[in-house]
Amino acid sequence: MEKLTEIEFTGISVQDKEPRNFSNNASSILIQEDDIETPFGNLHVAIQGDKSKLAILTFHDIGLNSITCFQGFFNFTDMQPILRNFCVYHVNAPGQEDGALHLRPDFTYPTMDQLGEAIQSVVDHYKIKRFIGFGVGAGVNVLSRYALNHPEFVDSLVLINGTSDKAGWIEWGYQKLNSWYLWRGNMTTFTEDYLLWHWFGSKTQWENYDLTTVYKEYSKSINLQNLSLFIESYLARTSLGIERELDPVRRIGTKTLQCQTLLVVGDDSPHLDDVVEFNGNLDPEKTDFLKIQDCGGMPLEEQPGKVCEAFRLFLQGMGYVPTLRQKTSTVSQVQKNYQHQLEDYKDMNTVC
Repeated sequence: MEKLTEIEFTGISVQDKEPRNFSNNASSILIQEDDIETPFGNLHVAIQGDKSKLAILTFHDIGLNSITCFQGFFNFTDMQPILRNFCVYHVNAPGQEDGALHLRPDFTYPTMDQLGEAIQSVVDHYKIKRFIGFGVGAGVNVLSRYALNHPEFVDSLVLINGTSDKAGWIEWGYQKLNSWYLWRGNMTTFTEDYLLWHWFGSKTQWENYDLTTVYKEYSKSINLQNLSLFIESYLARTSLGIERELDPVRRIGTKTLQCQTLLVVGDDSPHLDDVVEFNGNLDPEKTDFLKIQDCGGMPLEEQPGKVCEAFRLFLQGMGYVPTLRQKTSTVSQVQKNYQHQLEDYKDMNTVC
């Protein structure tokens, strides 16, 4: 038997972990930032990667921007091998980028349809032939509208916490009150709590206090009036009008997303029902549904490893990065869970 040796602590030094913050000084350097003029206002675009490679175009949720919504995920260690094959164009809605000034008093904020059309100006400016759309929340709505009107430019979509319907009465009531406060320059406790619930859900706020605290602090630096306008636009959204048609003859001319689509949602997300309904309206042959366990409303922050692995498998299913393999020890389990959920939901789609 191995001999045990007694040890004695002579001193303990406690060091505080460096607090997380949002900054452009990240490991994956942004090579360019532009303000793209569109018929519906300027869009601030941050580019990450080699512009000669296939494009990934992102669009953020309400209360967030390209940094707070995507920086953590796209700088995640496991994402770096994937990003070597792509160039990411992070699009910000008008007035939502970091340090944004107040929009002009006479500026009419674009509707969700107009924001979708504004994406075309970004595509034309950078001469993007086709791109993979990556949207969260309100960004899902914007990219979906663009994909419906310009399917020739959209290679595929990754949609997180998306909804295809107009706002319900409860959402309308809460958001109207939030918009009223924000327009007057007040980030009240009521509005702050609602944003945290919208981003994370109730469970994550209790179980991941450090993460939610970072975003709670960030909410104090938002341009409140600009956010109020964005919320009003999202609140006034119309239904996408998509529908599922399984009959091959009737399917011709049916309004639906024509590209391969991956829907992602956390099992404790406040938007779970909306995503399930969205999934039920899409073509099951072109749609993959992934519900992530132990995750609330922000999978990119709460479970970046699982989302990264699902994204890799999704890309490989379309013929991209065929030789890329994850090096994490959990890859096999994540892959099994992903494949099982795809099979379960494709069976459910067939039944529906």
